[in-house]
Amino acid sequence: TRSSRTSTRSVSSSSVLSTASNLVGTPYRSGGTTPSGFDCSGFTQYVYRKAGINIPRTASAQQSAARRVYTPQPGDLVFSGFPAYHVSIYAGNGYEVSARMPGTVIVTKKIYGYKSYGRF
Repeated sequence: TRSSRTSTRSVSSSSVLSTASNLVGTPYRSGGTTPSGFDCSGFTQYVYRKAGINIPRTASAQQSAARRVYTPQPGDLVFSGFPAYHVSIYAGNGYEVSARMPGTVIVTKKIYGYKSYGRF
């Protein structure tokens, strides 16, 4: 039987990850907030909005508004720096879905270096 522990969090995290994964290959665009091109925080804001969760626009504002977690779950935000200068979406197993820099596309990649994590 299916666990009765299903929560809004598990539903929204799977929605977040599904939307993020479907956008892999989308070009990076500075200031971008649509599927024609995203910057890092435009990407995370768009993905969360599709899951019905409104979050701030910039990486540092997203970091400030999120509840910090130390054991990330798929769909949580991954922050670089404090205040954050980059944000991506935790995909599980040490990977992130990330809009990285001009000239690249959204990718799923291994997380390197120290990161902090946030949850909405």
